[in-house]
Amino acid sequence: MLKKILIVFGLVVVAAVIGFVVMIGPRNLIGFIMYGGQAREGILKVGDTAPDVALVDLDGVTSRTLGDWIGPRPLVLVFGSFT
Repeated sequence: MLKKILIVFGLVVVAAVIGFVVMIGPRNLIGFIMYGGQAREGILKVGDTAPDVALVDLDGVTSRTLGDWIGPRPLVLVFGSFT
């Protein structure tokens, strides 16, 4: 009887893991495993000035700071994949 309970419990755990992987996607699972515990709450509030960070240009060599691009018009940064 105990053997059957353990088999059923094992199948439920495997089904839960498969459901979790399907829900978040296999690529996101790797990121979740690698960086899952590193999230932290930021200190910025709505309306605060963005921190001055350095970004590498598309040529992979030139480094530009966010302050170089901030001017009288709003600046929108889009991070994502369009594939």
